[in-house]
Amino acid sequence: MIIYLKDEETNNIIEVIPQQVGIRKFELKNKIMYINNKRIVFKGVNRHEFSCYTGRAITDEEMLWDIKAMKQNNINAVRTSHYPNTSRWYKLCDEYGLYVIDEANVETHGTWQDLTEEGKREIIPDNKGEWLGSLLDRAKSMVERDKNHPSILLWSCGNESYGGENLFKMSQWIRQRDNTRLVHYEGVFWDRRFNETSDIESRMYSKIEEIELYLENNPQKPFILCEYAHAMGNSCGGVFKYTNLEDKYAMYQGGFIWDYIDQSLMKGNENGDNILLYGGDYLDRPNDYNFCGNGLVYGDRTLTPKIQEIKGLYSDFKIFPDENGVLIKNKSLFKNINEYDLIWKILKNGEVIKCEKENLEVEPLSEKYLNLNILKYHDYSEYILEVSLVLKNDTLWAKAGHEISFGQFIYPINVIKEENNNKEKNKEKNIKIEKCTFNIGVIGDGFHFIFSKLTGTIVSMKFGGKEFIEKSIMPNFWRALTDNDIGSSMGQRYAQWKIASLYPKNISTEVKENDFGIEIKSNYLLATFPKTECTIIYKIYELGEINIELKYLGFKDISEMPCFGINLKIPKEYNNIIWYGNGPGETYLDRKTGARIGLFRENVKNSLSQYLIPQESGNKTDVRWFKILNNKNIGIEVRGVEPFEFSALPYTCHEIENASHIKELPPINYTVLNVNKIQMGVGGDDSWGAKTHDEFLIKSEKPLSLKFKIKPVFR
Repeated sequence: MIIYLKDEETNNIIEVIPQQVGIRKFELKNKIMYINNKRIVFKGVNRHEFSCYTGRAITDEEMLWDIKAMKQNNINAVRTSHYPNTSRWYKLCDEYGLYVIDEANVETHGTWQDLTEEGKREIIPDNKGEWLGSLLDRAKSMVERDKNHPSILLWSCGNESYGGENLFKMSQWIRQRDNTRLVHYEGVFWDRRFNETSDIESRMYSKIEEIELYLENNPQKPFILCEYAHAMGNSCGGVFKYTNLEDKYAMYQGGFIWDYIDQSLMKGNENGDNILLYGGDYLDRPNDYNFCGNGLVYGDRTLTPKIQEIKGLYSDFKIFPDENGVLIKNKSLFKNINEYDLIWKILKNGEVIKCEKENLEVEPLSEKYLNLNILKYHDYSEYILEVSLVLKNDTLWAKAGHEISFGQFIYPINVIKEENNNKEKNKEKNIKIEKCTFNIGVIGDGFHFIFSKLTGTIVSMKFGGKEFIEKSIMPNFWRALTDNDIGSSMGQRYAQWKIASLYPKNISTEVKENDFGIEIKSNYLLATFPKTECTIIYKIYELGEINIELKYLGFKDISEMPCFGINLKIPKEYNNIIWYGNGPGETYLDRKTGARIGLFRENVKNSLSQYLIPQESGNKTDVRWFKILNNKNIGIEVRGVEPFEFSALPYTCHEIENASHIKELPPINYTVLNVNKIQMGVGGDDSWGAKTHDEFLIKSEKPLSLKFKIKPVFR
């Protein structure tokens, strides 16, 4: 729309205003929010206006990057936390298609932290008359400037300013000025004196059971989480528990993850390297250190591994393949599936052996099953049906072929037992054992292993004359603390498992010659309270394949363990990873919905995620096997008897834990392999007390066993 302002007397044009126009209806009906008569679900993020280079002054290029990244990762809504944004942002939201909560610049968080009767006298603005003019001025400035942007669905009275009459009057003024939108204010949860300030029940960081308690007890307002899933560091575990509520309760209408981008500042150091800095790095005291590092996106506007999960959970299109075809659930309010290409593939052990494209009609808010022409395979390979929806044409925010959603079905396979690979007697094999005073040697064709009687573990592993061990295999029960671990005092609760990992004591080593080859069994006493034990069993076959089993019988009255596995150091030249399991980004027990089973490659250095403070990262789940190779494709392969977890990093968990910045980590001296049966989830409900959900913890009273094999790779 072109608006002309003319002089009344001369009819001359004084001003020309081009204005984007959007026509839509947003309303509250039967206690549910509707957009164009469809129940809306916000799949949102909170976004600060921030650049690591220029602070609060962001460029058009940075805004375009933001909105394209949001669209590409299925984010459909943004809250302008906690102030009105530059006008350009709303124009982009109109054009690209994002729902917006526009928030007034009101926050008085620090004045109501003391909620004693005496402390309440300090709350601002509360009912203090001298603040009403300021609040109304901010409301008017926001509404009058932004009122013509159709992307804005809700006006927000501000953030974390408790309650009171002034905020209520602010909301009343907004309603009187604009009856086409709703008013949002989370603070009424803390102060119900003027509950009508907000048209919706909005909360922050509520636990699942708290949300369900509200929704199951005659709720009077629709529910959203204006902040949830605090994405600080390695986080966003268990977000699926929140998104699952969308289908369970009509009055649950989504939420906004805190937050979109790390607020960190880029600065060159004395070595000429750029480094992202945070609170305290400018000698500022006091400070909140890295507490502004909550983003799905790093401060330099590169994506974190966490966004893989959010893209999967936020998709409007749910894909459920089975052995014969695929069920597509179209949860989009307005888009037909025919706007996308449906691509289906058959993968054999991770390799694509068939790829087809289909056109499919599935109306909005409906579902359809599609039979596929799938051949049946009967060998012992693992076959996967993978179905994807990709853009059929270029859009403003992505090119044709961009994937918006996928699903996988894994066909069951027959498992061949490994125990009987070699039935011949050991005496007929080219393998021998050397029992020396302090060590045990095992020698065969192309390999030579040495086990220490003192530590009970392998201290040398040579294939083809090349040494593959820098430091020997040892049991490990620890991970570098994440921001959420620190916030929930995980280190204090589980500290004994760090000590157990650093100082296991070998209490016995047994050597046996069996039909298959050589067996060496070492028992360890662990420095926990009460004392616990574990066992590592090595079985060496004729061709140098080592089968390793870590066993733990389970002990009562002891804390959960962060992980259960082994680690070892190998020479740093082996720095190229190939794995068959979940990827491409790091995954965890409670954060793997957005991942897929496939073949992936990565450099060891890149496996360490660039969180502001170094912490646990690079984990891979549901892994069948991985290879760690040098640049000549020489290395080792690790294959599990059943799916396992692993990471390959340039540092130990203890080195990572000791650094406050990536640049503080030591020079790379080796590659650290962490092979785990399981690692606890990363959690993420909040970062100041919320623990990892119980089902994603490792109970120490239960028996645990990890089995895998190591063999050389020469090619």
